[in-house]
Amino acid sequence: MKAIRFAEPWNVACVDQPMPEPKEGEALIKIHAAAICGSDIGAFRGTNGLVSYPRIIGHEFSGEIVSVPSSPEWNPKGFQVGDRVSVDPYIYCGRCYACSIGRTNCCTSLRVLGVHVDGGMCEYFCHPAKLLNKLPSGMSYEMGALAEPLTIALHGVHRGGLKSGEYCAIIGAGPIGLYAGMVAEAYGAHAIIIDLVEERLEFARKMGVEYTINSKETDPVAKVREITGGEGAQLVMECSGANVMIRQSLDLVCHAGRITFTGWPKTETSLPTDVITRKEIDIRGARTSAGEFEEALELLHSGRVKLMDTVTKIIALDEAPATIIDNEKNPGDYMKVIVKVSG
Repeated sequence: MKAIRFAEPWNVACVDQPMPEPKEGEALIKIHAAAICGSDIGAFRGTNGLVSYPRIIGHEFSGEIVSVPSSPEWNPKGFQVGDRVSVDPYIYCGRCYACSIGRTNCCTSLRVLGVHVDGGMCEYFCHPAKLLNKLPSGMSYEMGALAEPLTIALHGVHRGGLKSGEYCAIIGAGPIGLYAGMVAEAYGAHAIIIDLVEERLEFARKMGVEYTINSKETDPVAKVREITGGEGAQLVMECSGANVMIRQSLDLVCHAGRITFTGWPKTETSLPTDVITRKEIDIRGARTSAGEFEEALELLHSGRVKLMDTVTKIIALDEAPATIIDNEKNPGDYMKVIVKVSG
């Protein structure tokens, strides 16, 4: 079979790989669509410190079940051959404390597809049947591949306890920040997206985001206070990973507000604990997702969020290496790329 492989940083190719054979508890899946993520570009650059090489990439994908365990122990959702599925790429141990309380995304030995183990940007893939999610009838494989990044946005919203009518300031207008803004609007909150790139903010407005702030031209703290009647945002979602914006999240949030950190900074950020105490801010990490796939698929299927409108292009599998190289050089030209693996 064909697969997209990073031999090492800056070395990407479409290669021939042996067909995988499912282990106990695994389904064999024919992959139809896979999306390229910003973290894949980081892995290409060698700046994603979690990635080991060589590595087949891909953690946002969907396909059709070719074989599946019959035992309810391994196949609790009762999948059958021919079922169309989206793949949860977070493999957890099920034994540690985090897993025991349902926070499987915090598993002490978490393995992420395309990062710690080989991913699904290939023609066939084996994965635990319990980590598959059935696509709604009529949903395209391309849309199904977007469920995973939507779960990341949903997890940040859930960790922040966002309620209808609240203001949610989102730092970073990349895919996750944009998706978070679309989710906030779908759930009756007021999204405020902050970024330096006007083209991305314009795109956010087209996607229905209520407020945008260009932090290169406008003081975001003053503007958020103006929008919120002097209060500040009840929830701030930091999706950029930029140290200066992580620090600024404490100034954007209202008294008794919440902050979720979704972005991954490269270095430590110094935070003033006196501000945290004075405002009594709840600060919460938001890593990957846990249990959000069904909700993501429902939001996509209902049209309450229109993520297909964020897709820059759909390409063939053998076009992926050149597209990854160009995406790294010209990130402003891309929002989301989907690789059509098979028809």
